[in-house]
Amino acid sequence: MHEAIDPNGANPFTQIPIEITISVGKARPLVRDLLRLKRDAVLPLDRRVEDPVELYVGDKLIARGELTELDGDQSGQLAVRLTEVADLQNGL
Repeated sequence: MHEAIDPNGANPFTQIPIEITISVGKARPLVRDLLRLKRDAVLPLDRRVEDPVELYVGDKLIARGELTELDGDQSGQLAVRLTEVADLQNGL
């Protein structure tokens, strides 16, 4: 069975949404401290607010960026401004 080729060269897979995970840091508490966590506890991360975040698809690092806050109708919503992007043309 042959699939029809789009004359514009568009790949139908480019229309599929994909989930990106944004990593803002890691925490390494002792197990005893983890077991004591309660609501409103603060868990320090290994990064500062101004440090870059990492964007992953699965376990593949695809980009880095900085956290930012949207304005206008989406005021207060977090977003990421990309500062580095991997070459994704040859697949993930």
